[in-house]
Amino acid sequence: MRALPLVFLALLSYPAALRAQDLLPFFNVNEKGLWVEGYDPVAYFTQHKALLGSPQIALTHKGATFLFSSTAHRDLFQREPDRYLPQYGGWCAFAMGDSGKKVEVDPETFKVNEGKLYLFYNAFFNNTRTSWNEDELRLRAKADRNWTAHKHKP
Repeated sequence: MRALPLVFLALLSYPAALRAQDLLPFFNVNEKGLWVEGYDPVAYFTQHKALLGSPQIALTHKGATFLFSSTAHRDLFQREPDRYLPQYGGWCAFAMGDSGKKVEVDPETFKVNEGKLYLFYNAFFNNTRTSWNEDELRLRAKADRNWTAHKHKP
């Protein structure tokens, strides 16, 4: 009889882990479903910089948890989430265009162009935003095509 509560607790935690796993094809989230290391997606547009969000100002959208640096940012996102979501689910834009692969990003390496947010890998002397800027039109078109193979179909 003592095992019953343990089984119940295990079943309660299973859907949370499953949801985060299910999000991986679409959103760049960690194992807990937190989007891009907790960065505020609205700050890229309103403040033109990468800002960490606060766990006290969180919102769940399509199963992913987004953190915000202010309640005003959370409210903006809640009204128009598609306006603030990055391209390619928050995966590296260059990698999506170059090879079609989902590659982690440095949330502080970004570009907002024509109202769209692009995030990039930047580590080990490899800032992919530089490469993206050198051939943006071709890479963006190819990334858009490649993303359709990864995009989560609701």
